[in-house]
Amino acid sequence: MFFKVLSQDKSCKARVCEITTSHGTFQTPIFMPVGTQATVKAIEQRELEEIGAKIILGNTYHLYLRPGLDVIGQAGGLHKFMNWNKPILTDSGGFQVFSLSALRKVSEDGAEFKSHLDGSSHFFTPEKVVNIQRTIGSDIIMVLDECLENPSEHSKVKESIELTSKWAKRSRDEFLKTESLYGHQQFQFGIIQGSTYKDLRKESAGSLGELDFDGYAIGGLAVGEENEVMYDITEYTTEFMPKDKPRYLMGVGTPEDLLNSIERGVDMFDCVMPTRNARNGTLFTSKGKLRLKNLENKFNFNSPDEEVESYTSKNFSVSYLRHLFMADEMLAAQLATIHNLRFYLNIAESARNSIIENRFTEFKKEFLEKYNQSTK
Repeated sequence: MFFKVLSQDKSCKARVCEITTSHGTFQTPIFMPVGTQATVKAIEQRELEEIGAKIILGNTYHLYLRPGLDVIGQAGGLHKFMNWNKPILTDSGGFQVFSLSALRKVSEDGAEFKSHLDGSSHFFTPEKVVNIQRTIGSDIIMVLDECLENPSEHSKVKESIELTSKWAKRSRDEFLKTESLYGHQQFQFGIIQGSTYKDLRKESAGSLGELDFDGYAIGGLAVGEENEVMYDITEYTTEFMPKDKPRYLMGVGTPEDLLNSIERGVDMFDCVMPTRNARNGTLFTSKGKLRLKNLENKFNFNSPDEEVESYTSKNFSVSYLRHLFMADEMLAAQLATIHNLRFYLNIAESARNSIIENRFTEFKKEFLEKYNQSTK
């Protein structure tokens, strides 16, 4: 069985589920470190396993351009190429294509775009994106969808979700008539769009629901709207998502975002925030953000966070980590990344435990009160 619900909190929509793939089983809520280009920045695969990562995310657009499908195919798929034997989810590349506003042209057939690397022209159709991900060999593949900026006019979003639904149908048809290239099973998720319009979110969810995807994602949020709007749309949309399939909120987000979205019934998350902040010298801790480069940390010989059992927090002081950043040492980004990802994975693990114990609401309140009590 690909998916099953293990536990449901009685006070809210938070739930613990289990997802089984050919490369392993993991429980949700789950945070997926972002490995856009076959690597999670500043951390190696061995360390990812050590901190408890169960699934990572790759990106179709970037892997298609570099190293290219010829390399990945001859390597035997992305798992073998990057020596990662646990599950991988690949985004379709739709967000990246549509962020190239000056370099792309969208039609009903697909999206034409120019590479950000060398300016070469390419054309993504829903079918091509499925087959690219067949070559990549990821366990969970996302369909090609159209992403719009927030805010957008209702009429424009209406046209967009209709196009996304047509592409989703073509993607599903292509997926069902093709097979994995490497002998392991692949699963396909649809992406619900609709911006901040509830009627369009409901329409998109209904249209995609008819296609019986293996899971469903909420796309087009965390792109500039207010947090409360994001939470409201997330809660509304999950009402129309199947209860017997995974729910994935794409590109989210802060620790607060994770907990507020888990409360609203979301199972899966990804975001570059923990790794990007780490490389910039900011740690997430149980008492809020810790900005390592601040002068006040020069003589701070305490652990960054004694409550988070990471290699970094157990072995190095804030002062030492600050020194590494001030000296521009590569180890700085590595140790900070280990800590931040472990912090995010710990949130997911603690959330799962609290749901099983039927105390998620209490856990969320306690966590956020402590997390927001001080910002260093």
